[in-house]
Amino acid sequence: MKSGFVNIFGKPNAGKSTLLNALMGEKLAIVSHKVQTTRHRIKAILTNPGYQVIFSDTPGIIEPKYKLHEKMMQAVKGSLEDADLALLITDARENPDESNAIFSMLRLKAPALVVLNKSDAVSAEDLEKATQFFKGQTYCKEVMVISALKNKGIDTLLEKIISLLPEGAAFYEGEDISDLPTKFFVGELIREKIFLLYGEEIPYHATVLVQEFKEKTTLIKIGADIIVQRDTQKGIILGEGGKMIKQLGTLARKDIEAFLNNKVFLELFVKVRPKWRDNEMQLKEYGY
Repeated sequence: MKSGFVNIFGKPNAGKSTLLNALMGEKLAIVSHKVQTTRHRIKAILTNPGYQVIFSDTPGIIEPKYKLHEKMMQAVKGSLEDADLALLITDARENPDESNAIFSMLRLKAPALVVLNKSDAVSAEDLEKATQFFKGQTYCKEVMVISALKNKGIDTLLEKIISLLPEGAAFYEGEDISDLPTKFFVGELIREKIFLLYGEEIPYHATVLVQEFKEKTTLIKIGADIIVQRDTQKGIILGEGGKMIKQLGTLARKDIEAFLNNKVFLELFVKVRPKWRDNEMQLKEYGY
């Protein structure tokens, strides 16, 4: 039996969450084209006869500007400490120097695979240049070329990961695919739709707190608060005549039903909590 912790690191928008979902064959981490979508460390447990891989998606590495950012970077730090193997993911279209600076700064103790993502968008010549560049770095054990979105190279990457894992008993028993509660994923699916529907500022000033999760005979009743910092933001979330929050609720409900494989009644409320991103007590209440 092989088992171990495989933690994913990289710049915001390198494709960490898309990679986690591709490796798991299931959507566990929310994705958006906007940066800093991931705020928590999300553990995903892949168990098969002969191996158990505990993957961790981590927030993109940034310079913290307020307490929420600090919490996000603490999640990255925790992931550095327990990794048996690191996946250092980089966008193959970008200058490798930027990712190299971040990867070097991590000072990894665990072996690392550099994962060149979005490979379908660059020429073979540029891929070869990037591959040779990373092969020359001391932290790099091997370079893997993938496209997480198109599921290209994922099987080869998984085989390589398993070959590098230590031998040992499974860490988790049963069929759970994460150590996080269902309510967490419900809140994340709602937050993903905020990233999808609203402009640049709103998603970064908003969070979601699931207050009610009741399993009834025919459906699951869910009540969630969308937390924002200002009254003007509340107005934007609601939209004219409640049009936007209705759209948000419809999109979120469809994804939650697919995730839970059950009918869902979803109620959304918008609450204003000034400067919540810098309030230690509120950050704790909202799960950070």
